[in-house]
Amino acid sequence: MAQGQTAPGIVSGRLSSEDIAANFDDLHPAYAPHEAAVAADRCYFCYDAPCVTACPTDIDIPLFIRQIQTGHAQAAAKTILDQNILGGMCARVCPTETLCEEACVRETAEGKPVEIGRLQRYATDTVMAAGVHPFERAASTGKTVAVVGAGPAGLACAHRLAMLGHDVVIHEAREKAGGLNEFGIAAYKSTENYAEAEVDWLLKIGGITIENGSALGRGVTLDGLRDAYDAVFLSIGLGGVNALRAEGEDKDGVRDAVDFIADLRQAADLSALPVGRNVVVIGGGMTAVDAAVQSKLLGAENVTIAYRRGREAMGASRFEQDLAASKGVKLMFNVQPVAVHGNGAATEIELEYTSSAGGELTGTGETTRLAADQVFKAIGQTLEGAPSELALDGRKIAVTGAGRTSVNGVWAGGDCAAGGDDLTVTAVAEGRDAAMDIHEAMKG
Repeated sequence: MAQGQTAPGIVSGRLSSEDIAANFDDLHPAYAPHEAAVAADRCYFCYDAPCVTACPTDIDIPLFIRQIQTGHAQAAAKTILDQNILGGMCARVCPTETLCEEACVRETAEGKPVEIGRLQRYATDTVMAAGVHPFERAASTGKTVAVVGAGPAGLACAHRLAMLGHDVVIHEAREKAGGLNEFGIAAYKSTENYAEAEVDWLLKIGGITIENGSALGRGVTLDGLRDAYDAVFLSIGLGGVNALRAEGEDKDGVRDAVDFIADLRQAADLSALPVGRNVVVIGGGMTAVDAAVQSKLLGAENVTIAYRRGREAMGASRFEQDLAASKGVKLMFNVQPVAVHGNGAATEIELEYTSSAGGELTGTGETTRLAADQVFKAIGQTLEGAPSELALDGRKIAVTGAGRTSVNGVWAGGDCAAGGDDLTVTAVAEGRDAAMDIHEAMKG
């Protein structure tokens, strides 16, 4: 029986199983074939299309939409997957509203773009449902490559290398592959274990072995990998979380948003997942929105995102901000945490108002308090466990060209590498491009 939204503390069962199932239904339901045809018909099939330029993986968007329009969804999928082997997940989680769809000519003219993301999903879902893997592995080259981390960059790199005939071993710290696609994306964006199914489908290329529970620092060293393999690709992600630097952040009820999202994604029964009555999420990116919205969907009565700068500076897109608001999440801007109050466990959070001048953020001294029995930290992640011999660029692994690190024979990509945006689609592009560079380097 549901405990209700007003039950005190952090408890499970705030809503009935039926209500939670409805809440976590697919955010963007899949197109039926006739809907896809109608949506595809809106495309102008531009020459030198701005949507392609806006896509980090350079998918030929007018071509795949034309293929859908003419009834060839599997051919459309091949066009997508040639450039982005994780095109199915990217169709679900990519911020298309700030990439391809924002650049769409119809968005500029009418304020309503072609729904490129949903069309991409239609095509990739069609090929996966048919059990088709539209790529063949080349003859074996006898070369072996180690990939560290089975997230989007690592999987994209491994697939491209395997397709080119190399043997790949992926060392993955967790019990399941997928990285943030499996553990870090809101459940309503990846329903029916899609991330796991996509990994299984990707592995059909052959030539890829995943060793779970294997990671740098767990009996695996960079020197050992360099000795054992012809090349190494690091896609270790960002394992650390920035501290709040607020008094009382060690109290019960304060935790990392990424851990909450991971628990939620792996939960067999969402109604058994505990959530607070009054939840405050600190941060302004996609992770903050995912944690806040899912807290509300689990039955939290009051959920607030508290961000230290103005709305325009938020990492989360306006679509994500509006999604949060539509689910009943309150957004507070220009506030930063100074203390978490409570006797052992959080009961309130104290926030200080901020002002920004010349890019410098300062506290005003004025504070306010919110009831908070659960506080999620979503203020950015940090690199952990990078081998000491690698040069860093700021707080990430320094790379040149297509992911070459300062150590010969070692490449890096995804969130751990300096340069690109921390997006799934960017990670895929970096993994793919590094694989091509590794391939060329191993020929020499």
